[in-house]
Amino acid sequence: MTDGEERLKGILEKIKVSGRLDSESLKDLPYLEKDLVQTLYNEGLIEESISLLSNLNTDKELQSIKKKLIDCKTSVIPLWKSVLKYAAIFIGVFASIYYLQLKEVPETKFQVAEDYIRLKMGDDRMQFINQNETQEIISASGEIIGRQEGSNIHYLADTRINELIFNELQIPNGKVFNLELSDGTIVNLNSGTKIRYPVKFLKGKKREVFIDGEAFFDVTKDKEHPFIVNTDDVAITVLGTKFNVSSYKEDSEITTVLVEGSVNITDMVDMEHNLVLKPGMKGSWNKSKKSINMDKVDTKLYTGWIRGELIFKNSIFSKMAKTLERKYNVSIENKNKYLAKKVLTANFNTNIESIEEVLKVISEIHPFNYIIKDKHILILAKNENL
Repeated sequence: MTDGEERLKGILEKIKVSGRLDSESLKDLPYLEKDLVQTLYNEGLIEESISLLSNLNTDKELQSIKKKLIDCKTSVIPLWKSVLKYAAIFIGVFASIYYLQLKEVPETKFQVAEDYIRLKMGDDRMQFINQNETQEIISASGEIIGRQEGSNIHYLADTRINELIFNELQIPNGKVFNLELSDGTIVNLNSGTKIRYPVKFLKGKKREVFIDGEAFFDVTKDKEHPFIVNTDDVAITVLGTKFNVSSYKEDSEITTVLVEGSVNITDMVDMEHNLVLKPGMKGSWNKSKKSINMDKVDTKLYTGWIRGELIFKNSIFSKMAKTLERKYNVSIENKNKYLAKKVLTANFNTNIESIEEVLKVISEIHPFNYIIKDKHILILAKNENL
């Protein structure tokens, strides 16, 4: 076995042990091999691949695989097709030899590493995004439609696409991400957020996106093409403005805070039930009561997350805990009923303070004991000790 094959086997074995695919495992691999490992991982073929690599002991078998991979890589086709075909042939050869050898390898299910952002393409391809890397976003037809650089994706306005094709970004807990749509609209995406949007907005059509989570929109003005943000219960319509939308499924309200311009919030069931916001106002849709209320607010309290700030003002701890879970990618189990009802005002910064430092500050205000194990935090009942 060559050094390259030994390296590939070693990486696959690390993934098998950890049950995760993370950026550290792939950092030393060439671009094509990264995609190959991701494909094997997604197809649940990690164990099978290790077994077959261990049993490929004839030059004939190895040369057969290499020839097919080289033929594939030199084909004159778009890069993404080359990568997929390369990976598919590799898997196919593995599967054939696996079948002939009649080996039974126990099936293992893996979890995708939490530090990956997921980009679901219009043709259902799943692309994993590492915020430390740069890559092109390529359509099913092989056309470059955008580019990812670190924590940003920028979609091109001059592509040949002439039909509505939607992509979907899923931001895991503990991460934030920035998206620039084809019309120049900037969307800052908070932790635990999913957004579905057209790869390209079409002339004569409304600009519509769909969101579950929280995002700040800086919408490019276009009077002929209204911009609409859809949540489960309400639609927010604008022409060009800056506003924040929070629509997490676990929250009791969907809130829209307007920083600049004007927006119209409409009940998706009763279209005549709507509310027009002015700058500095917050519109709140109560999911259970099916009602919309409007309040004047300090917009900085609702947009500080873009800068890593966590600003709590007269917030009940049980609600604060949900925000901390999303921002720090942890789970919080609170057995202290006294603490759950406490109302707190506090400021933190996720770029500076760890979750343990946040808990320490809160416990100095309202004493409580807690245990941190991996990413799980257990807050003990009032009379319990460590």
